[in-house]
Amino acid sequence: MPKKPLEALEEYFSKVPDPRVNRTKEHKLIDIIAITICAVICGAQGWVDVELYGKSKQGWLSTFLELPNGIPSHDTFGRVFSLIDAQQFQLAFYEWVWAVNDIIQGQIINIDGKCLRGSDDKHLGKRAIYMVSAWAVENGIVLGQRKVDEKSNEITVIPELLKMLAISGCIVTIDAIGTQTKIAQTIIEAKADYVLSVKENQGNLLEDISVLFAVDQAQDFKYASFEYQKTTNKGHGRIDVRECWSTSNPEYLNLIRNSQNWAGLQSIAMVVCTRILDQKQTKHVRFYISSLPSNAKRILEAVRKHWSIENELHWVLDVALNEDHSRVRKDYAPENLAVIRHIALNLLKQEKTAKGGIHAKQLQAAWNEDYLCTVLASAN
Repeated sequence: MPKKPLEALEEYFSKVPDPRVNRTKEHKLIDIIAITICAVICGAQGWVDVELYGKSKQGWLSTFLELPNGIPSHDTFGRVFSLIDAQQFQLAFYEWVWAVNDIIQGQIINIDGKCLRGSDDKHLGKRAIYMVSAWAVENGIVLGQRKVDEKSNEITVIPELLKMLAISGCIVTIDAIGTQTKIAQTIIEAKADYVLSVKENQGNLLEDISVLFAVDQAQDFKYASFEYQKTTNKGHGRIDVRECWSTSNPEYLNLIRNSQNWAGLQSIAMVVCTRILDQKQTKHVRFYISSLPSNAKRILEAVRKHWSIENELHWVLDVALNEDHSRVRKDYAPENLAVIRHIALNLLKQEKTAKGGIHAKQLQAAWNEDYLCTVLASAN
């Protein structure tokens, strides 16, 4: 017997506790979740859109959902998602992702945060929520997410997210805010490696590493034990040149103050990015610490691929799924809807038969139920 379009999703999300009292349960929780997933895949951006989608597609949805009282109202969708425990919802997402995807071992995993700008409420003094996500570069999917507490920052959430993920053998990349000794320790304890950006938030570390490189750079690295890698990319009227120098020389590492506090530290690296556009040249210099042995090629690859989370996740969420303009903001609803968007994006990215970008696939899914079934097939 062929699987229902959302059979695996139903299996994992049916474990999410229903927050409603029995007398208010006119609609099954799994039906509410399933309709919302299908609607967001097809371009819905809020609860009114989700209700309209459900009513437009009720005949098709009823072929695999029970819908005992038809399609819920937009108020019901909003109320239920505001009540669903967000951490339970994220756990169901994580278990589903790892159950239905062949996660490539040893790949680069980007960790980064994104502000959901439309989720603020100035009248209630509520700030926009911030979600930290894990992005598997080779798979091209979100692995998990966590919301940053309103009175906290990413530093407290990143270790929680890392502990939830199965990252053994992978290389974790994080921007400078995540360059913390506790986070490095968490990655090493998970039997993974890290490439962490170094900026002013770790003052002594930045100063020491930049001085070490500056001394040898002044002599064109003639007498230094650095590995070197260079890449050049041309396109869209510009030239991007990236150069990386790395070393595991103990004499250098021992000159870094408190280097023993960084679990697993094996190498330091400098990456120089030069861009030529309209005959104008701009240059950026960045420094990194890594638990990998010195390997300029590998470290440069990890640094380049860190931007995958910006280009393939955050940018797509804003441009194709219009996340920043979502005014969903009550209780748990914004972070639960963010997870729904991650589900939709994972499924749309895994579908390879259609031409065009994510928005084009959304349109095809909205117009053609057979194609939507193809998109949903990767959910099982």
